Amino acid sequence: MEFSDQPPQNPAVPRDAATVILLRDTEQGLEVFLQRRVAAMAFAAGMTVFPGGGVDHRDADASVSWAGPSPSAWAGWFGGTESVARALVCAAVRETFEESGVLLAGTEEGLVGDTSPFTGAREALVTRELSLAAFLAGAGLTLRADLLRPWAHWVTPVQEKRRYDTRFFAAVLPPGQDADGKTTEAESSGWQRPKDALADAEAGRSTLMPPTWHTLSELAEFGTAEEALAAERTVETIIPRLIREGDKIRVIMEAE
Repeated sequence: MEFSDQPPQNPAVPRDAATVILLRDTEQGLEVFLQRRVAAMAFAAGMTVFPGGGVDHRDADASVSWAGPSPSAWAGWFGGTESVARALVCAAVRETFEESGVLLAGTEEGLVGDTSPFTGAREALVTRELSLAAFLAGAGLTLRADLLRPWAHWVTPVQEKRRYDTRFFAAVLPPGQDADGKTTEAESSGWQRPKDALADAEAGRSTLMPPTWHTLSELAEFGTAEEALAAERTVETIIPRLIREGDKIRVIMEAE
């Protein structure tokens, strides 16, 4: 493929995006939910990834019923404006529901358990016939920002034509829910221990992008989801740098 070590004169502007690292505890240890993207995708085709996607302009709707850390708190953790932070959290909740069926929301009585009553709304969110704010309001639900933790901030290398400014969140699978992976964007989905997912990549059975590989390596150090979410983290912006070494391209991870 064509490749230059030198950044392009006019690199693509990264699009804001949110990725959610879904965790659960099992008798075999901590597991994470992963999806292998279909080969026809314009970005990260065939890659094994966490659920997530780009921010929709309607994700910044301030009318969203909200519980947990405020948008200003998220702006402090991730950087940027309060409006962008609100949109990122909403995108994280929306994309997680669209791609895995896991809904990080609740009512005064507690967290959502069975999500099957919202199947139609999930489909309408995917087609953009429905916004997250309208869905939550119509269902009498409140977004639960307290179920999310800030994890990382990655920006696609400047050499790429399609770039994303992605904030990574971590969340534990809510009781009574399961991740089904019923999305046209993935050819397969499932739960794996981080070390097993890394072993698959090392053996050539799957392909991971640097942020996914790095995150799985971090998660492999934790025994439980509680330990992972309780870990102290400083979110730094990482923009990988691509350099050519012979006939190979090496990725160098650098924090701003």
